[in-house]
This record gives sequence, structure tokens and C-alpha cells, in this order.
Amino acid sequence: MAKKKWNELSSPARRLIIVGGVLEGVLKVAALIDLARRPASEVRGSKVRWALAVTLINSVGAVPAAYFAYGRRPLSR
Repeated sequence: MAKKKWNELSSPARRLIIVGGVLEGVLKVAALIDLARRPASEVRGSKVRWALAVTLINSVGAVPAAYFAYGRRPLSR
């Protein structure tokens, strides 16, 4: 498949790319804020490794979602 320039993409395709990028950015920021505020004892694994994974892996939100789903320990009551 030949690469297309931005102007050659359909309007829905451009919107999808923009929405995906914004969604990933919002999830990354939310995950990093939560990670920074959460004590290390409430995080499964290393906070540094989670921060690196969330920041560096371009995942369309999969890594931030994995952090929220599996990286945080449940609150003990």
C-alpha cells in the first residue's frame, strides 16, 4: 500500500487519526499524573518502569489502560 499524504486522506480518516491521538495523549497524561501521586506501595512493579512504558510506547492507549487496569493495587479497606 502506498503512503498517502494528509491531504489525500478522507475526512473521516483524518478525524479518526486526530481523535486517536488526542485520546492517547489524555490517557498518557492521566496515567502519569496518577502514577506520580500514588505511593509506590500501591503500584504493581516499578513506578519508573510504568512511567517509561506509558511515555515511550506508542500504543493508542493500550499501555495507559493496562496501567489503570493492572498496574495499580486495589485499595485496602
